[in-house]
Amino acid sequence: MPVRKFRSIAEMPARRLRPLDPDNLRIACELSELAYSLHPWRFPPGVRKFASVEEASAHRERWRLAQVRRSGGAGSEPSTTTESATTRRPGSTVVP
Repeated sequence: MPVRKFRSIAEMPARRLRPLDPDNLRIACELSELAYSLHPWRFPPGVRKFASVEEASAHRERWRLAQVRRSGGAGSEPSTTTESATTRRPGSTVVP
């Protein structure tokens, strides 16, 4: 897709969709449904407890990378980092 530069807003093409048009919501919902049908999110069942915000953030990032790997997208290399037993708290759930 080529990149086009404009010196002023007057040079830009007119909008394709009118702002505040009720039909825009329908279009957005259809695009969301298409995106989900192409790559649905997988949420493992259960509740996770975290001792800190950093631990929760790390878990979320691992989940996000697993979603990308599952789709075969960019960054689909398997992770080489492992969580040691000393960083886990007793009773916490570790999800690969």
